Amino acid sequence: MDAAKGAAARVVHPNTPVNKMAGLLKVMHKIPTFVAVPTTAGTGSETTIAAVITDPETHHKYAIMDLCLVPKYAILDPELTRDLPQKTTSTTGMDALTHAVEAYVCWTYNTKESIRLAEEATVAIFKYLERAYNDGNDMEARQQMLTAAFKAGFAFTRAGVGNVHAIAHTLGGLYNTPHGLANAVILPIVLEDYGEAVYAKLAHLAELTGVKTTGSDEEKAKAFIAEIRAMNKRMNIPSGFDFIKEEDIHQMCRWAMEEANPVYPVPVIYNEKRFTKVIHRIKAEA
Repeated sequence: MDAAKGAAARVVHPNTPVNKMAGLLKVMHKIPTFVAVPTTAGTGSETTIAAVITDPETHHKYAIMDLCLVPKYAILDPELTRDLPQKTTSTTGMDALTHAVEAYVCWTYNTKESIRLAEEATVAIFKYLERAYNDGNDMEARQQMLTAAFKAGFAFTRAGVGNVHAIAHTLGGLYNTPHGLANAVILPIVLEDYGEAVYAKLAHLAELTGVKTTGSDEEKAKAFIAEIRAMNKRMNIPSGFDFIKEEDIHQMCRWAMEEANPVYPVPVIYNEKRFTKVIHRIKAEA
């Protein structure tokens, strides 16, 4: 779907390379009618403004973001996800969870609708992702995951994503790490690093999902993060990445800062030192 968005952007800007349309509002023309049919329950691209592209020469993974790239129609057919391998089911599902949670903890762009959809997506993913992982023929779980991914995509299109995505894109560009896998590993690490800045919001998600309904906000938030780690473990998703090369970390930080600052409404703004610390944690926890 992202490749199709990039192609559509070129249709209306035939003389402009795709990388020159990176960033916000660089397309600004009506594209041909776009019908999106997701075959995984994760990216949410069927309802978002974004197309994520990797430059094969520089290995830089970047986003084109423009309202005109939102598909006109989306067809959510669970039959198209029935035969997904477990690994794809788990990592794309955690990608959707990352979209919902990052949209939810952002500090400025939320609306009542984006908050509601992020909450609904989070609750559904906690309930149905492992069902779909354990039984690919569970069509109720498959349909619920497609709907959750759509809702999470809608939420982050309005409210934004954050530092998890900024780091994940560098891993995808440099090491070909699947985006959902990168998000799954990075999400609990970044949420822990945010600390008290996100306790209240994560505590509410803990209550909604039934992870923990009593105790302080800090206790409930930490229980929510612990459950994300537990979900990863039950679905054989690693806790870190040992393939990150020390000599690449400076470049990763530079790309991540360019992506996140000042566009993403993150609860904690990362500078190079903070990005470096978190990336070292991602490597150390492998």
